[in-house]
Amino acid sequence: MSIFICTSGKMNRLIYESPDLDLNKIALEDLPGGPEAFELAAKFCYGIAVDLTAGNISGLRCAAEYLEMTEDLEEGNLIFKTEAFLSYVVLSSWRDSILVLKSCEKLSPWAENLQIVRRCSESIAWKACANPKGIKWAYTGRPTKVSSPKWNDLKDSSPSRNQPVPPDWWFEDVSILRIDHFVRVITAIKVKGMRFELIGASIMHYAAKWLPGLIKDGQGQGDDMSISSNSNSSGSSSWKGGLHMIVAGTKDDTPSIQSKDQRMIIESLISIIPPQKDSVSCSFLLRLLRMANMLKVAPALVTELEKRVGMQFEQATLADLLIPSYNKSETLYDVDLVQRLLEHFIVQEQTESSSPSRQSFTDKHMYEGAQRGNNPNAKMRVARLVDSYLTEVSRDRNLSLTKFQVLAEALPESARTCDDGLYRAIDSYLKAHPTLSEHERKRLCRVMDCQKLSIDACMHAAQNERLPLRVVVQVLFSEQVKISNALANTTLKDPAETQYQPLIPNRKTLLEGTPQSFQEGWVAAKKDINTLKFELESVKTKYLELQNDMENLQRHFDKMSKQKQTSAWTSGWKKLSKLTKMTTTENQDIGPQISTTAEQTRKAPRRWRNSIS
Repeated sequence: MSIFICTSGKMNRLIYESPDLDLNKIALEDLPGGPEAFELAAKFCYGIAVDLTAGNISGLRCAAEYLEMTEDLEEGNLIFKTEAFLSYVVLSSWRDSILVLKSCEKLSPWAENLQIVRRCSESIAWKACANPKGIKWAYTGRPTKVSSPKWNDLKDSSPSRNQPVPPDWWFEDVSILRIDHFVRVITAIKVKGMRFELIGASIMHYAAKWLPGLIKDGQGQGDDMSISSNSNSSGSSSWKGGLHMIVAGTKDDTPSIQSKDQRMIIESLISIIPPQKDSVSCSFLLRLLRMANMLKVAPALVTELEKRVGMQFEQATLADLLIPSYNKSETLYDVDLVQRLLEHFIVQEQTESSSPSRQSFTDKHMYEGAQRGNNPNAKMRVARLVDSYLTEVSRDRNLSLTKFQVLAEALPESARTCDDGLYRAIDSYLKAHPTLSEHERKRLCRVMDCQKLSIDACMHAAQNERLPLRVVVQVLFSEQVKISNALANTTLKDPAETQYQPLIPNRKTLLEGTPQSFQEGWVAAKKDINTLKFELESVKTKYLELQNDMENLQRHFDKMSKQKQTSAWTSGWKKLSKLTKMTTTENQDIGPQISTTAEQTRKAPRRWRNSIS
């Protein structure tokens, strides 16, 4: 005991400063490294040979610091020995640096205060960024059937001597670290200047190991989804089960330790994702966003993740967008989330297209390959994606018409060259909501441009009883215009240059690639179009007949008007002749009164003529 007292300042102080003269037991409950480290320290004090390895050096170094085994008490004390082994042996080896950093997980905060974590992280970062051709140390690589390294199975020689070293050779080794130490390593690697694509790939590899269910089966890293016993070193958490275990543990009343650990992993991964576009895939970001919403990650980090998805939204798939609503919403899927992602995409598009010359060199490097402002293909892909998403979520009876309309009208009209996908979504929504009023159905159909529908979509819409009558008329009119334009273009072509043979196989190919719902009713739709043509011709004929009748009536009216527009003299003479005839008749009937009546008759016309004149 006296030798131990001479080499340990803490033991010396505990014994000599104790009021108990018969002290037989000393309690060191907070000794870092536990009994194993204390046993090795005691052996060192009594001169017994101690085998320093990468597995015990970190605990022994912390224990030596705790016991105050400094050079002031004895030259070549334990602190000096362990520090020399760390600096000259451990930090020069890739494998030992990984193992020591792994062993530091149970030595906080001593390992942090003694800079063991920092030095190991920088050593790993330096070796990861080195030229793979010059690697002379052994590494694990990517096992085919196991998910964590087995250091005892390492070969004595470096694999680089036998085969080329892949750029992701360090992914598997680094992925066994706890999340806080992994963050330290990735941060150091960023400082060293490694390519952001490799950093993003390493983050995706780590997430596949520690977040079961995040990466889909069969996507390159499906073999790494099972977590072995070597990965169960993050405190008291045990990584068992899959995504269903997380769902069962996310209730507000009894949050599990596993969900807390996974929430911390997600928050840490979001914070270290490189800011460059395409550093990680959009599919990975969306699955990470799904778990972030499910585990109630900090809102600021969720917003940042949504912006990252908006940067590369055109790479998303429908399966990744179908994120369930975890906020007790009425809808089955989180439509509001997709709306926000689409808004971030539009803002990014407008920013890149409005001020491309104002980006600095680092910004251009950050978003290299992202010149989407002048590339309409990105908007077209997003438009097709949104149409497919609307078709899927429209089956939800709780989806409001306003949400459907806002999401459908979020993109500009130029993003869609064909509205067939939008028509499918509208038809699906009408099927799931049969109680919509006529006004609501008209409002729903306003988001669709009938002139952008294909021929098959027009034929399907022409006999769709769920559509408003006005929309059906618009579809038929649009189809008639297309047929007229096609006939006009065919007529203007040179008959010698016109080729009719390819039309038949092209038509068959078009019908084979068209959905079955659009092929139904081909004959009926054709008859309807012919009927409408016949009715149009009948209306034209009736119009011509009415026009002829109108002209006849107009001529008759003009003739009657000319008869009424005679002079006053003409009408006066007509009245005079009429009165003369009447007077002659009366003279013949009366007899003796002829002279008297004749005089009155003669006087009367004179007076009338005088008055006229």
